[in-house]
Amino acid sequence: MSAYDYDLFVIGAGSGGTRASRIAASLGARVAVAEHHRAGGTCVIRGCVPKKLLVYASHFREDFEDARGYGWTVGDPSFSWPTLIASKNAEIARLERVYEGLLEKAGAKLLRGTARVVGPNAVEMDGRRITARYILVATGGWPYKPNVPGVEHCITSNEVFELPEQPRRVLVVGGGYIAVEFAGIFRGLGSEVTLSYRGDRILRGFDGDVRAHVQEEMAKKGVRFLLHSVIAGVERDVRGAYVVRFVEGHAPIEVDLVLSATGRAPNTRDLGLREAGVALGENGEVVVDRFSASSVPSIYAVGDVTDRIALTPVAIKEGHAVALTLFGNQPTPVDHNDVPSAVFSQPPVGTVGLTEAEAKERFHELEIYKSTFRPLKHTLSGRDERTMMKLIVDRSSQRVVGVHVVGADAPEIVQGVGIAVKAGLTKAQFDATVGIHPTAAEELVTMRDKTVVAGHGRGA
Repeated sequence: MSAYDYDLFVIGAGSGGTRASRIAASLGARVAVAEHHRAGGTCVIRGCVPKKLLVYASHFREDFEDARGYGWTVGDPSFSWPTLIASKNAEIARLERVYEGLLEKAGAKLLRGTARVVGPNAVEMDGRRITARYILVATGGWPYKPNVPGVEHCITSNEVFELPEQPRRVLVVGGGYIAVEFAGIFRGLGSEVTLSYRGDRILRGFDGDVRAHVQEEMAKKGVRFLLHSVIAGVERDVRGAYVVRFVEGHAPIEVDLVLSATGRAPNTRDLGLREAGVALGENGEVVVDRFSASSVPSIYAVGDVTDRIALTPVAIKEGHAVALTLFGNQPTPVDHNDVPSAVFSQPPVGTVGLTEAEAKERFHELEIYKSTFRPLKHTLSGRDERTMMKLIVDRSSQRVVGVHVVGADAPEIVQGVGIAVKAGLTKAQFDATVGIHPTAAEELVTMRDKTVVAGHGRGA
């Protein structure tokens, strides 16, 4: 008989924790999963899925307008925020039941409550000590707010999905993908939207041309940008509105909602990890090796809590790899190179591989192929929206090392192109591929005009 209550104890029933639990259980491990909130984690409950549903909803206003150019007579459309939220809630509840069913079917035991690590092989939960051969931390990330007076009046991406009514005037604080996505959602649904960002261009970390193009297109849609702005405080007036003051350079503004989207931090607070000897990084992340092992040999971590790549599919791969490593006799590291990603902004972004700035640091010389064009749809709709596509090529090897798309269906396009970049295909192989006409995606295999750019690196 085992000396432990379980072979694997997982803290967090999100995407990474659930995948690890299912695979480990299928390999014969005795698995327990602790979840203090709802099964599904950030992605299912308060992230990717509900966000994408709201993005879909926010597109219809433009769709109704565009229909006129195609001969449709559209009546006066109306929108109900409570109906949208109720529909979203029903779908999230269904998915939560799916996650619970997946764990149950695999043979993993779901425990409701808060678990805290109290040793290399032990957790404490509701006053009960539980032992396990291995512990997996999969607690994800948590939004944080700026430390300014009145910050209690701000909400985060956690609470935004449960608003009882749609705000007429919204201030979004932040310039990352969460801020940009919600700015697009509220604007698409008809709210007046202002985005406050301390930098000079949104989407830090993305390719420079992507950042510029998204910002320009969002401005066309009516999003107001307050760049080089830092909020100094938030006050509530007698009418229930919020007055937001800035450090300097911008006059105060009055809004009905302040959404703080200034970033997320690994959710390791009060987990007892440091006391158990687990090394944590500057942001509180669990420091792990390429097999997701922490500094304590029996404790592993996957997903956003490790602060590697905060994407659901990455967490799933990491969780799967840990299960194979521990119980499948298959030591499996996760390759974090060339991971495709998307921003469901309006217009959306799809990207894989290196940005131009990153490629310059790695390679001696680059070839840049870039195209901006009006999509065929808008030749009849009349909408002033342009698509941007960019290929980054290492001139020496001719390998395509970066693909960046901004425009309708960009994430769907880049998912397929991500295979080509991951496989190390060359520009000649892109060129040899016949395009599908008429599509926007065919531009990726027809671009011929290039700009040669000097880099600082020596090659791969």
